[in-house]
Amino acid sequence: MGGLAPSPEEEKKMAAMIEGMQTRDSLRMYNNLVEKCFSTCVQSFRRKTLEKDEERCVSKCCEKFLKHSSRVSMRFGELNQQSMEQQQPPQ
Repeated sequence: MGGLAPSPEEEKKMAAMIEGMQTRDSLRMYNNLVEKCFSTCVQSFRRKTLEKDEERCVSKCCEKFLKHSSRVSMRFGELNQQSMEQQQPPQ
């Protein structure tokens, strides 16, 4: 199957495309985090800084969001691994 291997140019394009997708997904996750935690935790705009309870809420919200995202990523990896193992022919 000699003609199926991608050329170095195609590999570079694919790597750049994957990197762009990862960057876009990271920015989307960050924006969702900021929007969710801000709308949940910030109650007023009386001061330039957050009040103590707002700070605590934002910290907990961010921690929870990041733990959840990490768990989803781990689970996706586990399912992807299982799928790859099922697709391999027995030896």
